[in-house]
Amino acid sequence: MRKTLAVLGALAALTACSSNDMASTTSSANTPSTTMSKAADGVTKTTDVFGPGCAGVPQDPADKGSLQGMAMDPVATAASNNPLLTKLVAAVKATNLVDTLNSQEAITVFAPADPAFAALGDAKFAELAGNPAQLTPILQYHVVGKRYDAKGLEQAGTVKALNGGELKIAGSGDNLTVNGAPVLCGNIPTKNATVFVIGKVLTP
Repeated sequence: MRKTLAVLGALAALTACSSNDMASTTSSANTPSTTMSKAADGVTKTTDVFGPGCAGVPQDPADKGSLQGMAMDPVATAASNNPLLTKLVAAVKATNLVDTLNSQEAITVFAPADPAFAALGDAKFAELAGNPAQLTPILQYHVVGKRYDAKGLEQAGTVKALNGGELKIAGSGDNLTVNGAPVLCGNIPTKNATVFVIGKVLTP
């Protein structure tokens, strides 16, 4: 299982690097605008976040779970400091995906907030946490091997998850959805990923 995860992680990293190289080449060749270049690589700033759920993120910049704190850490570490994502972090740890996610260069993560996992029920969550083989593809369905900001997602319309499944993007702004799941807080920057906190656990 660890070898499989390592291979998936490596493939995702290669995909991310290749995608970023292509975006960078296209941007420099055809669009000299710095704004366009930023949009192409999906990197966001703390001032780019949006959505009603952002109010639940710690506001003190010194707090590691704040937007400023999360921006300094790789995605799995950043999520572990965010009070909205304790269930997701527990699931990631249960599947030994922490290092895999932290080692990626440029990814997009759709992170279910705690109430989304709570909707599954404690028994179901415990069952999944105790069965990494079943939980791993579910978590991989929440990760895209390329970094997108909200505008990039809207333009793409459909993006491919690490497990090979497709995710449908609809709406815009505060009405942005991923496979029908509402984005509660989007465009959150971390060191290697752009994070969208969502209100539902996605299933492949």
